[in-house]
Amino acid sequence: MHIPSMKEVVTPEEWQLRCDLAACYRLIAHYGMSDLVFTHISAKLPASITGGAEQFLINPYGLLFDEITASSLVKVDMQCNKLHETPFPVNPAGFTIHSAVHAVRPDVVCVLHTHTRAGVAVSAQKQGVLPISQQSTFVLASLAYHDYEGVAFRADEGPRLQKDLGSANFLMLRNHGLLTCARSVADAFLSMYVFESTCRIQVDALAGQQGMDGLTPVPQAIVDGTAESMRVQTGGMGGQFVWPTMLRQLDRRDPSYKT
Repeated sequence: MHIPSMKEVVTPEEWQLRCDLAACYRLIAHYGMSDLVFTHISAKLPASITGGAEQFLINPYGLLFDEITASSLVKVDMQCNKLHETPFPVNPAGFTIHSAVHAVRPDVVCVLHTHTRAGVAVSAQKQGVLPISQQSTFVLASLAYHDYEGVAFRADEGPRLQKDLGSANFLMLRNHGLLTCARSVADAFLSMYVFESTCRIQVDALAGQQGMDGLTPVPQAIVDGTAESMRVQTGGMGGQFVWPTMLRQLDRRDPSYKT
């Protein structure tokens, strides 16, 4: 008896989103931004598929990011309840931050959260992100901060996180890590790549320094014009400008994410 594959039972639109999200997990692992099985990347399914219900794709808890495939991604609701048969567990506690963002940002399709060494290091620095690199100017153009309240599994933290995030697309979780949110998986990945690069550069630049002494800041006028610079640099395409290149890289190395 033929058992339908995931690709056969979902719409082409959902399958494409699954492939993009699985690719994003693989790329985060490839660029050294994963944390074993911890942290998540979520993607909201469009209303054309769900009929208006809030449904999301998220990683099966317990798999390394470089093991995740389009078929293994789990479809959940806002409470992280599984919406289809799957042998994989999910981690409701880990979805707390993601559900809080999705609840107040209808413009957001993808929420990407990391616990990288450099990201946590800068999140612990009182001054936060410093305007000392070209990369930092893109982050500073849309950056918010949220103070640490312990491991993020309490629902009552949600409203405070939502207020702190506001309309920003980059969120620094103090003493915790980094978060990006965007209208597509491609945009969320590109934003996190820039965010992580910003933090790595800052950690290196501050080694042996006392604050900003000895560093050259980027003028505020340049920071203020960064949004337009990004639009020009990507031809208005945002993350989609580099996404096909990233997928070609994955396809050459290991195309199994599309299974």
